Parts: sequence; C-alpha cells; structure tokens
Amino acid sequence: MLRHTQKIKELYEGIQRHIYSMIPEKWESLYLYASVIEGQKETGELYFYYVPKGILKKKPVNVYEIPSKFNIDETEYLKLVDALYSKIKELRKEFKRLELGETWSNVTMIIHNARFMVEYDYENLKENPLTSYERHVIWRCKYLGITFEQLNKEEKEILKKYATGPKILARVERYDAGIYIKDIKNVVAYNKKEETEILHKKEDKYEKNELTQVNNITKKIKEQEEKYVETEKNNKIRNQILSSVEIEENKEK
Repeated sequence: MLRHTQKIKELYEGIQRHIYSMIPEKWESLYLYASVIEGQKETGELYFYYVPKGILKKKPVNVYEIPSKFNIDETEYLKLVDALYSKIKELRKEFKRLELGETWSNVTMIIHNARFMVEYDYENLKENPLTSYERHVIWRCKYLGITFEQLNKEEKEILKKYATGPKILARVERYDAGIYIKDIKNVVAYNKKEETEILHKKEDKYEKNELTQVNNITKKIKEQEEKYVETEKNNKIRNQILSSVEIEENKEK
C-alpha cells in the first residue's frame, strides 16, 4: 500500500492548483493520464480531458485543444503543460524514494464532485504490446465514456484487438480524497487582466494626448489674446502721439 505522507499531499495540492489554473472555463469533471518510462532516456506522456459545465452533456475537451479554442498563445500554454508533467514526475520521484520495490509507471487522476481520485498502475509499459496511441484510445473509452459507435474505423479495430487479446494484470493502487482548494486564477483571467491594463494604458495615453491638445489650443488662444492686447496698446499709444502732434500743429497756426 502506498504511503501518502504530508509531502505527497502537498504535491497533490500543487498538481490540483496547476490543473485548475490551466482550464479557462467552468467545468464539472477532469480526467488526466500521465506515464513515466525509465530507461537510458526517460520518456513518457501526459494528456487530460475536462468536461465543460452545462445543462446539456458536453463533449470532453482535450488539453491540447485549449489554445486554439480560447485564442491563447500556444507556446506559452504548452509551457504550462510541461510544468504540469514536471509536477507528475516530481510526485513519482517522491514515491520512488518512499517505496522499497517498484514504482508506478502510469497514473490516472480524476477530479469530480469535489473529489480527487488517483489510480496508480504498475504495468511495465516497455513490454506492453500496445502502442502509445492504442493505449490512449482504450483509456478514453474506459474513463471518458466514449462508446464503440463514437469511434472511427481505426479506433474500433484497436478496441476489438484489445477485447480479444491477452490481458496484462498489474498492481493498481488507488487514492481518494476531497478537494478544498479555492481562489485559483486561470490563464484567461490573466489574459483579461493584461488586456484591461493595455486598455487602461491606451485610455491614459488618449487622455494625455487630448489634454496636450487642449493645452496647446489654450496656449495659442492666450498668445493671440496677448498679441491682440499688445497691438491695441500700440495702436492706442500711436493714436495718442498723433493726437499730440495735431494739437501742437494747431497751436503753431
């Protein structure tokens, strides 16, 4: 039986928080698969599907569809996927440190109804006759409730092959606990915040430009007024001089 230490539980919470931050809409359930295959070069894979919340049952969304579906930068989003996989590997590393024997090779995590359920599978994936894609098809049917009729021709053949072929029995460990985390922002919220900041900057820039234009106009009006006053003053002085000259001329006459 697996030991779920405080460190393991902290890693669980970190994984949960990371998953929540990656989904840019309300959802009701999530199914994640990850594998770690040791060897000369460590390999593995990760994918998850979530079911959007709604009155009608909705089609599960693949994690790799999220960038195009929500207009999110794909390169930046895939960094989040890589970071999630790193957390899964960190979890496995901690279990490997705690366990005396073999360590699980793949894991399925399910979040549903505020519950966090984990299935650890100890199957030797190196010796598994199924390809990664074939295992993916079988996993989708098992956990996402995809029916035989919903599969394409190739996927149906894979399922038939699996149903009639030999089954590999391997150790499976399960964990089930409640989820109490909250106040988690998602990637879309971050984008909206950035967009709002950009909008505010544009508005501030517009207001500054508008204020500058008003100040320039006011300055020009003031300059024109001063010029007008100066002109009037000069005209008045000129008229006074002319008047004085006329008076002197009349006296001489």
